[in-house]
Amino acid sequence: MRLERGPADAAWARGLIPEPASVREAVAGIVARVRAHGDSAVLEYTRRFDGAQPPELRASGDAPPLAPEAHAALAFAEEQIAAVAAAWPWERREVVLSGGQRVVLREEPVRRAGIYVPGGRAPYVSSVLMGVVTARAAGVEDVHVCAPPGPDGEVHAAIRAACAYLGGVTLWRMGGAQAVAALAYSTETVPRADVIAGPGNLYVQEAKRQVSGDVGIDGFAGPSDVLCLLTAGAEPRHVALDLLAQGEHGAASLAVAAARDAALLDAVEAELRALAPARPTTADAVCALVLAGDLLAFAEDFAPEHLQLMGAEAEALAGEVRAAGCVFAGTGTAFGDYVAGSNHVLPTGGAARFASGLNPGHFRRRMAEVHVSPDAARVLAPPGAALARLEGFAVHAESMEARMAGGDGS
Repeated sequence: MRLERGPADAAWARGLIPEPASVREAVAGIVARVRAHGDSAVLEYTRRFDGAQPPELRASGDAPPLAPEAHAALAFAEEQIAAVAAAWPWERREVVLSGGQRVVLREEPVRRAGIYVPGGRAPYVSSVLMGVVTARAAGVEDVHVCAPPGPDGEVHAAIRAACAYLGGVTLWRMGGAQAVAALAYSTETVPRADVIAGPGNLYVQEAKRQVSGDVGIDGFAGPSDVLCLLTAGAEPRHVALDLLAQGEHGAASLAVAAARDAALLDAVEAELRALAPARPTTADAVCALVLAGDLLAFAEDFAPEHLQLMGAEAEALAGEVRAAGCVFAGTGTAFGDYVAGSNHVLPTGGAARFASGLNPGHFRRRMAEVHVSPDAARVLAPPGAALARLEGFAVHAESMEARMAGGDGS
């Protein structure tokens, strides 16, 4: 664990994690090759980057049986995530305007979703749930999951089991930028997705960025971060464990605690130093302790992926937060990673200023349906034609004016 003390400066805290090296050109080459050569390019990169030689990209539906407690945990988590996703607000609305026209506002699900599930440090079973359950809540019927295979050429057994449990999911043995490219442009066997969502390493995220003009994406997910705002009543040991838990996500993850009380930060530091040595999975953690006069202002400037509010005074700020991926009032982010029902695919790196966590809206399109009756056309055409001619589009004006008589304009 690396522990830092510093000022109430979001830029300073963010600067504790160095900027990653650019992978733009490398990813562009991978995307171009997959787009041109399809399956053979994906398999070539799978051998090169994953050290795996799957017989084909599509995985079989076979999965090892789950232990009863694991099956129960999957069922419970699915229920919580589905309940929150189903509550997402959308409704068909019809607006009748002053000109007499009707505009119907409605949403439709995309046809096909691609869910990226990372490999590497752990089999992210929870990411299968977060992506698939949310896409289905949006109404997507055709859901495809991809995950990098291991040296045996197979996707991790736990990920296969989660897909089998959810049922009706197509699983692909592929990861990295090549998987994103395959989902974005299709190959001989991989169909083209309308939206690609899910976390992944820098190559995966850069690939999502590069293909985003051709396919929808949920956003660019960088290294994970958490900010804990502490006031009287915060339990230092709980805070320390929450900060260290963030370190399990990798060396580039950032865990910050801010308080107005230096003694409270000292207590958290003491717990961190006592707990970290016995928890090797947190060895890469970067933790920062910040003395801040205005906790909410610091949080808004930092715009964390996860915001924890610990202590009664901090918890009371929950309704005032405007820039955070997800807010945890009085509890730890680990619940949100698995079973709280909220989605753990969240905006990182300060992107919570403008972006949202994964939700059914990422898999739906908003459409306007316009109905202009002859009576409405007589009201709308004169101002519409005037605006069209102001822009120099005479035929636009003529098109509207042709409807004024309710005939063909002759």
